[in-house]
Amino acid sequence: MHGPASPGWLLVALCAATGAYCLLRMRSSVEEQRRAAGGEALMGFGMAVMAVPATVFTPPGWAWPLYAAVFGAAALRALWSGRSSPHHLHHLVGTAAMVYMAVAMAASPGAHHHGGAGVPLVTGPLLLYFTGYVLLSGARLVPVAVAAGTGTVRWGDRPELARACRLSMGIGMVAMLLAL
Repeated sequence: MHGPASPGWLLVALCAATGAYCLLRMRSSVEEQRRAAGGEALMGFGMAVMAVPATVFTPPGWAWPLYAAVFGAAALRALWSGRSSPHHLHHLVGTAAMVYMAVAMAASPGAHHHGGAGVPLVTGPLLLYFTGYVLLSGARLVPVAVAAGTGTVRWGDRPELARACRLSMGIGMVAMLLAL
């Protein structure tokens, strides 16, 4: 990320912690949750790598097309999974946004500079989508967190933590799109 290093490192920590929790959720006994958690772990770790401040690490020129290919494949998987679950359509938008940011980074001079690298006609709708997603996710999180105090549930099966992770990734996506 271009700009001060502190917000970049905070975003790296947030996204990496989210990815790590999603890996824990992959141990759930619920198959659909395991499937969703895998895609969310990929997004969390991918966002963490992309958010590393440019003053610390500038990826080689071949990294951004590789990044776009990995998230392009994830987008195809999300599109295929979206037939059975509308939640995967959100994964499709997220992976498409990652492809877009990787292509914008590859096309920008210096390959890791933000600012003017994105196309406003694409960045704007993505910002609107993720801002709306963050607001809706935050509103949905409150009732789940209040009701979550009943019984013992494994860490990987806690719905309020899964929603908090999705909310965190949405906030991270808004921050990354703003910095693009």
